Amino acid sequence: MLSPPLTPDERAEYIPELIAAGWSHDAGRDAISKTFTFRNFVEAFGWMTRAAIWAEKLNHHPEWANVYKTVDVTLTSHDIEGLSMRDVKMARKMDALAKG
Repeated sequence: MLSPPLTPDERAEYIPELIAAGWSHDAGRDAISKTFTFRNFVEAFGWMTRAAIWAEKLNHHPEWANVYKTVDVTLTSHDIEGLSMRDVKMARKMDALAKG
């Protein structure tokens, strides 16, 4: 299901919020990225498993890579080639899951 691109007003509201939470915005690609660091591999993998379940529920599948205790995540809505509310919701959920 297509999710419309973020409007200029939504961008003005949500992108600064995400940046304040540690996300970075790649304007050229219109994507957000963040590195999550955990205590060990098991915690990182557990977080990825919980995030994967939410990704299915939200119909949003992140680009991510895991090396030991770090997970690098990039979010963008590939079907619209940019940011949508799906990205905002997924970023918020990932942050909440990382906090426990």
